[in-house]
Amino acid sequence: MLSPEDLKQIAEKGITEEQVATQLEEFKKGFPFLKLEAAAGIGRGVIAPADSERADYIAKWEAYKAEGKKIVKFVPASGAASRMFKDMFAFLGADYDEPRTDFEKKFFDNIEKFAFYDELNAACVKNEGKDIAALVAAGNYKAVVANMLESRGLNYGQLPKGLLLFHRYEDGVRTPLEEHLVEGALYASSAGEANVHFTVSHEHKALFEKKVAEKKDKYVAKFGINYNISFSEQKPSTDTIAANPDNTPFRNADGSLLFRPGGHGALIQNLNDIDADVIFVKNIDNVVPDRLKNDTVTYKQLIAGILVTLQEKVFSYLRLLDSGEYSNSQIEEIIRFVQNDLCCRKPDIKNLEDADLVIYLRSKLNRPIRVCGVVKNVGEPGGGPFLTYNQDGTISLQILESSQIDKSNTEYMKMFTEGTHFNPVDLVCAVKNYKGEPFNLPDYVDKTTGFISSKSKNGKELKALELPGLWNGAMSNWNTVFVEVPLSTFNPVKTVNDLLREQHQ
Repeated sequence: MLSPEDLKQIAEKGITEEQVATQLEEFKKGFPFLKLEAAAGIGRGVIAPADSERADYIAKWEAYKAEGKKIVKFVPASGAASRMFKDMFAFLGADYDEPRTDFEKKFFDNIEKFAFYDELNAACVKNEGKDIAALVAAGNYKAVVANMLESRGLNYGQLPKGLLLFHRYEDGVRTPLEEHLVEGALYASSAGEANVHFTVSHEHKALFEKKVAEKKDKYVAKFGINYNISFSEQKPSTDTIAANPDNTPFRNADGSLLFRPGGHGALIQNLNDIDADVIFVKNIDNVVPDRLKNDTVTYKQLIAGILVTLQEKVFSYLRLLDSGEYSNSQIEEIIRFVQNDLCCRKPDIKNLEDADLVIYLRSKLNRPIRVCGVVKNVGEPGGGPFLTYNQDGTISLQILESSQIDKSNTEYMKMFTEGTHFNPVDLVCAVKNYKGEPFNLPDYVDKTTGFISSKSKNGKELKALELPGLWNGAMSNWNTVFVEVPLSTFNPVKTVNDLLREQHQ
């Protein structure tokens, strides 16, 4: 099935023939739905610390930072903003010239409120000889939109979200990239340094580097710290082969195999390359202006404090097990910690012999830890926190997407639709073991949690394979803890009109 030219193409991407064979087999078999026990909630996998506990955890985080540990803020930022402007692209191609839909009317009624208004106005004057007000008065709405989306203007239809102007301040306007630099200084810096890492697409990397070169010194002066800002791209070796509807390899017009990016799950490789003790993970578009950052900073410190508190206990238990000198009561204490604090249960744990019990406890303690902020469910898109059965028969906390749930199972769908919380990609991760050695994160991926979706290329239908999601199956075999955080910490920008929300003004 694969020619010598195919094998050469595969090898050049850093992929093995076996990986391709496995992926083609996955198209045939599909991926199993996950077996659920319950949606997580307060008292069932989600903790909501009281005010007094919150202060203690924040103090714990401040003390940890003072030890000079390396902390990195990891921001997936490779996506283009084109989906943000889907409605405005539709208007540009519509057979009418004035706003008709509620979305279009809202955009133009509030256009002066966008942080990019002045830049857009200047582009209109340069390209059309008229400012926005004059173009609107003349009914030439589409010229305004074209100058926003197209390369002759702001080119927002092709730029990544991280480089768009989101927020307006007295001293200028800021992109999400800059807001993440500010956040890095406020909760993720230690020893006078903030390490911020962005994953970017190859075509936009130079633009990100240019923006950092322009803006970095401003924030160095503002916060009195040094920034180490780095970038990485999704690795070609994480691309996945595309298939025809009959599960044979999909080929381009020139006969070559078609490979597609493996989705955000591919970024587990980028995360694995980061040298850090603690890594914060947060999406590029979930940022707010300075006046609303207090909650963000407070709760990032809180979940980080919970993380390092748990880690301290995990390390002490692992050292105890390694010593071989422990009592029955100490083993029972460790079991309670694994089951109650780490929410990892083994239904048949009582059947384990002493030696097997210690091996089991050690295996569950000695792995990466993540603490995830979850917000109350208000219908926003996002993965839900669940108690889920794992490949080894244990039950633990996971973040699931709707595609991982059997929609024909009414009990599971009830859990999903009535879930009290969801995760807005708000994670803090501990990625070294108790000896200070980094975990190899790909070892903790549940490979059975990928996704298959229907796409097309040049009018031909194809099947696409996505790797287990970064905060879903790619972190399936981590220790996971969920913490309730306020909705004020979650302000994503999915459409351009989301920038008109009070939280972005």
